Amino acid sequence: MTPMPTLRAAAEIPVSRRPAPPTWVVVALACAGQFLVVLDVSVVNTALPSMRADLGLSAPGLQWVVNTYTIAFAGFMLLGGRAGDLYGRKRMFLIGLALFTLASLAGGLAQEGWQLLAARAVQGLGAAVLAPSTLTILTSAVPEGAARARAIATWTAVGGGGGAAGGLVGGVLVDGLSWRWVLLINVPIGAVVLVGALLWLVEGRAGDGRRIDLPGALLVTAGLATLAYGIVQTEAEGWTSAETLVPLAAGAALIGLFVLVEARTKVPLMPLKLFRLRSVSSANVAMFLCGSAMFCMWFFMTLYAQNVLGYSPLDAGLALVPSSLAVIIGSKVAPRLMPVVGPRNVAVLGALVAAAGFGWQSTMTADGAYLTAIMFPGILMMLGAGLSATPLAALATSGAEPGEAGLVSGLINTSRTMGGAIGLSVMSTIAAARTGGAVSPEALTEGYALVFRTGGGVLLGGVVLMLVWLPRGVAGRG
Repeated sequence: MTPMPTLRAAAEIPVSRRPAPPTWVVVALACAGQFLVVLDVSVVNTALPSMRADLGLSAPGLQWVVNTYTIAFAGFMLLGGRAGDLYGRKRMFLIGLALFTLASLAGGLAQEGWQLLAARAVQGLGAAVLAPSTLTILTSAVPEGAARARAIATWTAVGGGGGAAGGLVGGVLVDGLSWRWVLLINVPIGAVVLVGALLWLVEGRAGDGRRIDLPGALLVTAGLATLAYGIVQTEAEGWTSAETLVPLAAGAALIGLFVLVEARTKVPLMPLKLFRLRSVSSANVAMFLCGSAMFCMWFFMTLYAQNVLGYSPLDAGLALVPSSLAVIIGSKVAPRLMPVVGPRNVAVLGALVAAAGFGWQSTMTADGAYLTAIMFPGILMMLGAGLSATPLAALATSGAEPGEAGLVSGLINTSRTMGGAIGLSVMSTIAAARTGGAVSPEALTEGYALVFRTGGGVLLGGVVLMLVWLPRGVAGRG
């Protein structure tokens, strides 16, 4: 029987003498924070047509309503993880949640497209500070072993459920109130979680208050954002135009400069030595590939349901409820399978199941029936996503030193989210190239179907990578 890799407990430096709260309270607060930040990746999807009509956004502008959040989220998550290690996980949880909640209020009250995009960027920054702390707070509160595996699975399921529930929540709010409430709903929820965290979380950190690498965070965020912008430009300008090549080259140069800075600074944001760990490097690449395909599923399924099949926002959200349940089931089943067949094999199984769903979805037609065009392929895609996410997260974080728990948690979240942001930009370009500007249901369906075929191919490539590179058992150094 293969032993299941587990997260090492962070060597906390207690900075509060209050007694520790019940474990279930800590897990609930951590999961609530994770639910909010993941929900906001997908909740806006069903509101995009309403946002476009109300604020006069262009088609690329709609992409940036999603990507501005995810790029800021992914780009600053390493900074958020390191800040939690050095300055306190509870402190960063509170700061991130407060920033996220205030930005949600600003976005919900936006009167111009640029105001909405700015608010989404600040939301992403708050999420980047908050998200790594949710995992490290949870793993610090739960002892190693089966209990922690279940806690991680719950955290993964809640995160997956947040992404999956976004369509339903957004549909209910848009149909019942307005698109603004997909953002404003975060305000009362965020306030409740904030009060709970103030009352019950106990502060602790694994560092000594050293400075953090702000130049590194700015470089990696600017590099990733510039790359994504260059990819989006291909939709209108093509791959060989200066408008595309210049930002692509600039983004690559900024990423290269980030690597140089990290190699030379005394306190790097992302110590490059981490990537010598086979578990860290392989799991993060696998998570990036899976995220690049699976993140797009919600975006394009929502557009297909509304733009092709004529569903209302609420109907589109309801149509994805079975998928929402599937990702939660997959996340809860994964830790039961991992000790039996090994985490690598569970991750591979999940990617294969998802790839089958993507292949099925790619057969979509302009007059598809709900069961075969949305429900069953969606269940396969998200069941596979749930099965693969938990073992990849466990493998990626099992090799971390105690003082790097927050950093490695931020890194695996960054890989998943940045994979999603880059993947959405690429897939949107692929869909637009296939439709050639046509907006008929048949043309849109051809573009969406090509996206799902491409996503299935990416997942199969990820399966090969996992079989070759992921460690078979516990994390190791090669």
